[in-house]
Amino acid sequence: MPPDAVSLDGRTLEGGGQLLRLAVSLSALTYLPVHVWHIRANRAPRKAGQQAGGLKPAHLAAVEWLVKATRAKTQGMVKGSSDLQFQPDERSSGTNTDESNSEHEYQIGTWQDVYDSESLIRRETYIRLTSPGSVCLILQAVLPYLLFHSSKISTQEIQADSEQIASVPLRVTIEGGTNVSKSPSVEYISQVLIPLLVEKVGIPPMAAKVIKRGWSSGRADVGSVQFDLKPFSSGSKLPEFHLTNRGEVVKMHVSILASDSNMRDKLRGKVVEGLLARYPNVEIFFPVEEDTKSGARLYLLIVAETSNGYRLGRDCLWERKTNAATLEAITGTVIKELEKELERGGCVDEYMQDQLVVFQALAKGRSTVDSGKDMAATLHTKTARWVAEQLLGMQFDEQGTCSGCGFEVGESFNKRTSQGAIESSTMDLERMRIS
Repeated sequence: MPPDAVSLDGRTLEGGGQLLRLAVSLSALTYLPVHVWHIRANRAPRKAGQQAGGLKPAHLAAVEWLVKATRAKTQGMVKGSSDLQFQPDERSSGTNTDESNSEHEYQIGTWQDVYDSESLIRRETYIRLTSPGSVCLILQAVLPYLLFHSSKISTQEIQADSEQIASVPLRVTIEGGTNVSKSPSVEYISQVLIPLLVEKVGIPPMAAKVIKRGWSSGRADVGSVQFDLKPFSSGSKLPEFHLTNRGEVVKMHVSILASDSNMRDKLRGKVVEGLLARYPNVEIFFPVEEDTKSGARLYLLIVAETSNGYRLGRDCLWERKTNAATLEAITGTVIKELEKELERGGCVDEYMQDQLVVFQALAKGRSTVDSGKDMAATLHTKTARWVAEQLLGMQFDEQGTCSGCGFEVGESFNKRTSQGAIESSTMDLERMRIS
C-alpha cells in the first residue's frame, strides 16, 4: 500500500461490518487507498468453534463489485480475512461495460448498456450472493459510489439533441436476503430510507422493487431486489440539508409478512387496535401483505408519516413458530418502540442516524439532522462519523452537525487532499524558517 493510505483499526467503536463498508465505499469514490485491519473484531462467533469477525460473503460481494468497478488493487480479499487493503485506480471510468447480451451473465463490476432504438436509456449491473446475506447492507456499501461517481456520458447517447454531460439512469440488481436479522429490511429501505433521501436530503429519484423474497430463516432462500436510480450529474454537488420541524403524525403504514392469511388478519387487527388506541386520528395503510411460505417467518414494519413528510419506522423479524401470545407480544413491542421514538420529536428514527452520515459528510455546507430530544448518537452513528472524518477530513460536532467536504461529482478528491498536505507541509517549513 502507498504511504498515504488511510489506516483504520476495525476494532474502533462499534467495530463491525459498517466500518468496513463505509471505508471501502468512500475509498472507491475518492480514490484514497485504505487499509482496514482487525475487521469486525468486535463480533463474537455465532457458534462455538467458529472464527470471530473477519470478512463474510456479504462483505466480499460489495467489496468485489467496487474492486471491479474501480479496478482496485487489493490484498486480503478472501472469506474470513481480518485485514483488507484497497487501492482504487483513478484511471477507471466506473462504466466498464459487458459485451454479453444474456441477462444474468454480467461480469461483476461491469455494466450492460440498454438501448431503446439507438438511444441509451440505462445501464444495468448485478451483485450476487449465493446465501441470503443482507441485500440492503450491500446497497449501503455501493450507494455513495453509484450516486456520486461520474460516468461522464454525453446526453447525445441518450437523446440526440443535447451535447451536455448527463447522468445515465442505473439499474442495480442485488441478490441475497431481503429480510435478514440485524439488518434493515427492503421494506424499511423502500418506505423510510429512500423517501427521506429523495424528498429531504436531495438525491435524484430512486426506487426499489422486490423481484423475489429472500429469507435467512426457515429454509434459506436467496432473493433479488432491483434498485433504479439516477446519479448526480458531473460537476454537481449535494447541497446542505436540514432535517428539522418534524410535524404531527398523520399516517401509519403497516407491512405484514406472515405464513397464512388467518395469521395476517389477526396481526392486522391487533396492530390497528393498538395504533388507534394511541393515535385515534391517524390514517392507516397496508402497503405490503405477503405470504412468507413458512411458519418460522414473520415480519412486521410500522412506519409513521408526519404532516411535514418525515417517516420513522420500527419493525420486528420473528424467526420461530408463532402463536396468539407471540402475535400479541410482537405487536405490543413494535408499537411501544415506535411510540417511544415519536415521543422524542426527532425527524429520523434511531436506525436512520448512521445512514445519513455519509451524505452529511459529502454535502456542500453545514447539514443538520434532528434526532430528537435526549437522543444521543448511536454507536453505529459514532463509528460512521469517525470513518468519514478519517477519509474526508471534516469534523462532526457534539450536536451531530458538520461542514461537509462539498464533494464534486467527477473531481479528483485524492488530488485535493494531496494538495492540502503539500500546502500544510509548506506552511510548516515556513514557520521553521521564521523561527
